Amino acid sequence: MDKRLFQITPSGWSGLIFAAFAIVILPLVAGNLWLSVFISTGCFMLAIGGVAFMYARLGMVSLTQVGLMGVGGWVMLRLNHAYGLPFEVNLILSGLVTMAFGWLLALPALRMRGLYLALVTLMAAGGLEILFATYQFPNGGEGFWGVKTGSADAFRRPWLAQSPEAYFRYTVVVVLLGFLFIEAHRRLAPGRAWALIRRSEAAAMSAGVNVTLYKTWAFGIAGLLAGVAGGLLAGSLGLLDDATFKASESVMVFALAIVGGARYWLGALIAATLFRILPALLNNWGVDADLSFVIFGAGLLHAIITAPNGLAGQLIDAVQARLSPKKEAEQ
Repeated sequence: MDKRLFQITPSGWSGLIFAAFAIVILPLVAGNLWLSVFISTGCFMLAIGGVAFMYARLGMVSLTQVGLMGVGGWVMLRLNHAYGLPFEVNLILSGLVTMAFGWLLALPALRMRGLYLALVTLMAAGGLEILFATYQFPNGGEGFWGVKTGSADAFRRPWLAQSPEAYFRYTVVVVLLGFLFIEAHRRLAPGRAWALIRRSEAAAMSAGVNVTLYKTWAFGIAGLLAGVAGGLLAGSLGLLDDATFKASESVMVFALAIVGGARYWLGALIAATLFRILPALLNNWGVDADLSFVIFGAGLLHAIITAPNGLAGQLIDAVQARLSPKKEAEQ
């Protein structure tokens, strides 16, 4: 077995430490309102991890990740209201259905790259936005769409995560498992194949790599993570709204993935924090949350000009630079 599979990188340590802090400390000090914000942050962190993984490993730009979250949330709500299946089964099925949508998006990716692929995925996100606005999300009604007027039926959370504190911990664990899933793929044969494809598709094909298979595989993983994220978000709120899954949000998520650092776990955490926690903080301080877009733009310019590995790469390099002189002095 490859020893690298169990090696923990500095970014990995930061992710594990933060996960432990989130599970143990945050539920004790945060109120229900902030716990809801943190749960949403965790859901978007998982989705951002998927789109960042595709960009970092294959150089492919997908601008439909938030729309795929909506697909996962829609399936989660429909299964919850229509059948008596356990929460975990519904969550897995939501991820698998969204993975199938990811495979459909992979079809144009087999022929397109760069700007053209981005435009195709953005159009797909726009189409999903129209569908969500037209048919709404299930709330317990009859028929395939499951929409009714009046109050929505109650959403059944997992038995061990009924309270906001418990559901937040549940979300953190699922998000952590999602990132471990990505990391395992990166360190095994798929990761090596993706690295070769990113460098040169012609070289990958000459080396016997099935480019079609591995591109489809990557889109499926991103779709799976987005679907699980959408299902978790549905479990947190109990009812979703089409305004949450606009096509413009997918563009913002991708841009923030670049700002945070697409190659690092910490980058997804920074991106999700900017996307969900920063606007909530601004509102809490009595400042218009739209100011966050100005901050996002400044962060993107900073990442493009001075931080090719994003804010996470800068932070990790700074910490390692501070530790290196100490190690040399000890030696």
